[in-house]
Amino acid sequence: MNKQKTNQELLRQLPSVDQLLDSIPISSYSTPYNIIRKSVRLSVSEVRAELISGIIPADLMEYTMNKVLWQLSLICKSKLDMVINGTGIILHTGLGRAPISSEIIDRVSKKLCGYLNVELDIPTGKRGERAEIVENLLSALTGSEASLIVNNNAAAVLIMLNSITEEKDVIISRGQQVEIGGSFRIPDVIKKSGCNMIEVGATNKTHLHDYANAIGKNTGAVLVAHTSNYKVIGFTNDVDLKELATLCKKRRVPLLVDLGSGAIADMQKIGLPPEPQVKEFIRAGVSVITFSGDKLLGGPQSGIICGKKALIKKIHKNPMYRAMRCDKITYVFLDDILRTYYKPDVISSDNLTIRLFRRDVDELKIIADQLLAGIKLSDKTDVRIDIEKTFVEAGSGSLPLEKFPSVALTFFSKSLKPKQLSAMFRNYKTPVLGYINGNRFRIDMKAVLPGQEKILTEVIKSVLK
Repeated sequence: MNKQKTNQELLRQLPSVDQLLDSIPISSYSTPYNIIRKSVRLSVSEVRAELISGIIPADLMEYTMNKVLWQLSLICKSKLDMVINGTGIILHTGLGRAPISSEIIDRVSKKLCGYLNVELDIPTGKRGERAEIVENLLSALTGSEASLIVNNNAAAVLIMLNSITEEKDVIISRGQQVEIGGSFRIPDVIKKSGCNMIEVGATNKTHLHDYANAIGKNTGAVLVAHTSNYKVIGFTNDVDLKELATLCKKRRVPLLVDLGSGAIADMQKIGLPPEPQVKEFIRAGVSVITFSGDKLLGGPQSGIICGKKALIKKIHKNPMYRAMRCDKITYVFLDDILRTYYKPDVISSDNLTIRLFRRDVDELKIIADQLLAGIKLSDKTDVRIDIEKTFVEAGSGSLPLEKFPSVALTFFSKSLKPKQLSAMFRNYKTPVLGYINGNRFRIDMKAVLPGQEKILTEVIKSVLK
């Protein structure tokens, strides 16, 4: 009876939502008021339930306020965090793919702080067209007649097919019906674009005569999809692109290519594995080509469409283009990234993606040695840190067979499992993402950005203290 009375008294003393809100520095949370109020209400409900169950705090107001502040720290925190990428994967889809350098960020921020002539021609004062912002750059780098930018490559493929081949047949090799992350499947995209898919050849072999025999009165286009995220090795055959382009030209059928990763430089000339270049496809006679701006190009998320002027114009007139076009932020970043490509063998270090790919083992070993030298672990921990040579992937379906030599810090503990170490680093206030291999947790140096070494050192010391 007394306990019940005590509980009832405490329930009457429970501070109200409005009382608590008056005690909170709301402006410091930079979060909509409704979210804060919801968080406070949730905390009060939790304390009420605890009181009913018999939990009696020493100081009810203090206890409730601590609950509130804890809830606010969870709910009001942004879902986006600066993350240190210790996976070694440079084009990590979960971490935003191509990283942008601080040099470009600084230049771009000056343009974005205010108004921008996205659709205004300054010399004439007349309305301009945002598609023209980077068109000259793309024409110079790819040899294309015209170009368009949409929000990603999936959109680029969809609007290309819908604009050029709607209600007609699209011929594609069985070996090119790829699926990438997020369930993006070429057959599904063809269907959604309003076209009929005509399969030719076999999974491992497709010949020129397969295409020739399939082209008919209802053929709208031949589609070639670059298998950027897998390779078929062994008893295989792919049709030479120039031969296919010649056939398509002869039969008056557009040849469309989804290149995916989008290399616009000669990768071999800058010390990287070879990858088909956009300009090679244009020279071969491809009508329209699509590729990503946020993979090997090193830019923001975007889908780039290049090719024949007449067909690009047709895509531009598609009502879907307005729904898929990019905003000023994408254009500003893309403009700056494209300007990093000076020559086929000279790319500015401001292109952070290319800079990271080009870092060799010797450079990464020096970084790892310096990091390790700055870490003095407590006697309380049994964690051992070693330096090991590793191999990492490019990520995002690019260069699927290539392994890039790298260096990683490896962590071993008898008391802590690799999963526990991984969680400890991932959940630190500056999240560090690594990977587990065998019985060790690893933080790879390949994708750790220049300037993050000091932060990483402090994180390691704090996590393992």
